[in-house]
Amino acid sequence: MAYFAGAARFLLLTAVGITGNPSTADAASASPVSGWRSDLDWAALTSELSSSASLIDTTYDNYKEECFPEFSEPSPTNHALIDQPSGMCLPHLYLGWEMSWPRPSENGHLDQTYDQAAQDLTDGSLESWLVDPTNPSLNLPSKVLFPSIASDVVAAVNFAKEHGLEISVKNSGHSYQGASSKKDTLLLNMNRYTHYAPTGITDCDASILGITVAEDLSSQPCLLSLAKNKSSLIRVGGGENFDKVYRAVIAANEEEGYKYHVVGGGAGTVSPMGWSWQGGLAGSTGGRLDGFGVDQVVQLEMVLPNGVHVKFGPTEWEDVSAKGFIVPRTKVVSGVCRSNPDEHDEENWVWERCPEDFDTDFNDLWFAVRGGGGGTWGVVTSVFLQLHDYLPVTPYFFNLVPSPTEECSAIAPQFAEFKAQYISAPSLLNVTKEHSLACGSADTPSEFWCYGEEDVMQAWTRFLDRNNLTDPANVACLSGFPEIAGYAEGQIYLASNDRMPGKVPDSPAPMTIGPYVAGVLVPQSWFDESEKNRKTIQEYAKNAPYYAFGGATASGSDQANSLSQAHRNAAFMTYFSLEDFWGNLFPQMFDVSDKTNFPPVFGSNHAGFLTAGPLKEDWTKPCPPEWTFEERREKCISFQEAIYGTEQLARLEAIKKAVDPQFIFNCVNCIGNNLPEASKSEDDEPSPAEAEPLLGNSSDEPSGASFVSSFVAAISAAAVYLLIHIM
Repeated sequence: MAYFAGAARFLLLTAVGITGNPSTADAASASPVSGWRSDLDWAALTSELSSSASLIDTTYDNYKEECFPEFSEPSPTNHALIDQPSGMCLPHLYLGWEMSWPRPSENGHLDQTYDQAAQDLTDGSLESWLVDPTNPSLNLPSKVLFPSIASDVVAAVNFAKEHGLEISVKNSGHSYQGASSKKDTLLLNMNRYTHYAPTGITDCDASILGITVAEDLSSQPCLLSLAKNKSSLIRVGGGENFDKVYRAVIAANEEEGYKYHVVGGGAGTVSPMGWSWQGGLAGSTGGRLDGFGVDQVVQLEMVLPNGVHVKFGPTEWEDVSAKGFIVPRTKVVSGVCRSNPDEHDEENWVWERCPEDFDTDFNDLWFAVRGGGGGTWGVVTSVFLQLHDYLPVTPYFFNLVPSPTEECSAIAPQFAEFKAQYISAPSLLNVTKEHSLACGSADTPSEFWCYGEEDVMQAWTRFLDRNNLTDPANVACLSGFPEIAGYAEGQIYLASNDRMPGKVPDSPAPMTIGPYVAGVLVPQSWFDESEKNRKTIQEYAKNAPYYAFGGATASGSDQANSLSQAHRNAAFMTYFSLEDFWGNLFPQMFDVSDKTNFPPVFGSNHAGFLTAGPLKEDWTKPCPPEWTFEERREKCISFQEAIYGTEQLARLEAIKKAVDPQFIFNCVNCIGNNLPEASKSEDDEPSPAEAEPLLGNSSDEPSGASFVSSFVAAISAAAVYLLIHIM
């Protein structure tokens, strides 16, 4: 995430004189008596809410007064934005406007070109639009509901269904596309929802569970966990972010003697409720040992678009270890419905077989939610996540301690090559496969994190010897911190914001504008094919690679999730220029023989709001930046198709129409958001196709060869033109 960090820190806020502290008014106590859709009986909705829930009117003034000042802080933090009383703040300031462009247009930005948008960012012409409360491009909701229990969510969804409203859903707002904020919607801000994580850890006891899943699915999470040879779980509420999850696990470990590990996001303000559903890259939290975020989900609890409160998860599975998988294959997913949805006290909830007229297929829903993105299938109220056995962690940092030096900077390209070898070609360093898989990193060139036994420093010394860089000062350029207990503890110790002591910090901190584009999932098979391919990566890659792939990310799938096969088969994720990728690399890396089936290409977790595929009529030609957005939507492969591929997207769209026929949940760049309006109301859609088995080689053998320094050439934050011409 560091690759775009500098691109956002414009001085716009200072230039327009927006200063001062966030509003301290108790917005949650306001009464929704006016504002958006004042023709509706909002009092009727309020009467159904719990005493701790609140429904408020919001305006642009809330966004300006509560959110803007944080972007001018010397040490801005998303923790402060999340806690603002209106619940409207977003980690990228421009997400408050459609397509992240504050300049309005008569056609909702569709008559604007990429190049015009880039010019807006550099010539200062946006300043007046940022402070205009009548700007038609504002993309902020005018009603915000803070539910505290599931019955609040049920009431909100039923109200929206009755009155034809759309709902947007927000936890921390970390979506790079702005999927958690939309004008003319009822926003459900889940931040005040019941917190389960502090007391949510369960140790499963096989001796008292039996072997049959209970009818109310109460035993299902533990039985599935035990089938995975794991014994612990944590329940996380729909409004809890990873800071809360990590600190719950830290507290349990400190009390019980370090026994738990959770695979999670790099930033404390990222939420399992968004991160997991897009896949969940866990390069720094042991994902290469334990799988993607989507693979950690054991049971889901949701309020669906039909207003029914359900929970569901696999109830039949089979061992497929002989085929190279480390978890069972899901065969049947079952669900139950809550028969007393108005009951506020969870101890009195009744889970029973769903009524006969309930027509949601839980197999499809399990597939769609896990990988198909958040905010479009309903509202997740809680989730059981897999916990793993604790392993000691050692973070390694290059050119950090005691302070950066010119000597270490001079060998940064060599460190990049070493890191690539250790993770992708460990045999070159006499490193075992097991030690290699224990290490990974986000797209940060100067660090990586290793779990359990590893020999990084020994390998680093061998690498320097082989490259005639034996000066002791070079060895000291790489430092490990084995005294740190875990990833979250390390982040709190090394990078915590002084304004939010004790919390797992942001990554990145709030920025004016977020990433534009998505990274390419470079196939492991293509990368291993030849030395020529490895040198091609050296020549064309534009940033440090994201090392969150291989090992359990391929073999840890239950084969019933919608995370693209490109994720499962990737060696790493990186960025290329449009011309280099579509015209040269894309036909080499991916199977393009079937012109009716565009393959999945991009990583979904970090897909920016301008992500698009090539021309529909010629996949070797990038979508021209001189075209208007309207032309691009009509003539280029869509955001969704570039992420999921044609076949996977078709199945997800069919499930979307079945689960949410009214399109109550219609978030930006989510599944179904790109469908023509006419197709959303069609009733004769075919039923979703059967899931395909996991494709490709599930082997977790890392392979590859030597890289050179150009592999980690970072995207310049100042080069706006370059940024917008990358995917």
